Amino acid sequence: MARYYGPKCRMCRREGVKLYLKGKRCEGEKCPLNDKSQAPGQHGTSRKALSVYGMQLREKQKAKRIYGLLERQFRNYINEALRSRGVSGNILMQKLESRFDNLVYRSGFAVSRAQARQNIRRGLFTVNGKKVTIPSMEIKVGNIIKPESFEKISLREGFIMPDWLEVNLKEKSVKFSRFPVEEDLQEKIDIQSIIEFYSR
Repeated sequence: MARYYGPKCRMCRREGVKLYLKGKRCEGEKCPLNDKSQAPGQHGTSRKALSVYGMQLREKQKAKRIYGLLERQFRNYINEALRSRGVSGNILMQKLESRFDNLVYRSGFAVSRAQARQNIRRGLFTVNGKKVTIPSMEIKVGNIIKPESFEKISLREGFIMPDWLEVNLKEKSVKFSRFPVEEDLQEKIDIQSIIEFYSR
C-alpha cells in the first residue's frame, strides 16, 4: 500500500497551520512552524493570495493530511457522502471521524493518528471485546473501544475528551456514543469547500 514517508512537519508548513501529526513535538518549542512560518521549498518564502479553487484545494489537502489518507481513499469517502441522503458535508465528517484509528486518537490512547494506526495493526485494541487490526474500519455508534494492555500504548496527556465519546473509568474503555457535529471538530476544516471542490 502506498504511504507518505517524507517529513511530517513539512506538511504543516505547507498548510500554514499545525496539523498535530507528531504528538508532543507539535505542542512544544521544537515545532518547526514556530521558526519557519513560510511554506517549504525554494520558492516558499511568501504566501500569495489564493483563488477560490486554490482555497478549496488547500482545505482538501489539509483534511487528507490530518486524517492520514491518500487521494483514492479520500475520494471514496467523498463519493459515498455525495451518494448518501442528507447533507454531504456532515456525512463526510462522520465517516472520517468514525474511522477506528481516528477514534483511538480521539480517545487519548495514542499521541497521533499514525501511532494509533500502528498500534491497531499490532492488535493492541478491541472493539466490543473482539480484536480488530484494520485502522480504516468504520466504528458504529454504540461500539466500545478498549486497549488490551495499557503497558504497550502511549496515552495522550493534557487533552479534552470529546462530548461524543463516553468514558467508562471502571472498564477503562471508551464508547462511541453519537456522531459528532461540525461544532465538535477540534481542527478547523471547511468541509463545505471540500465538497464544492469535488462537485465541480
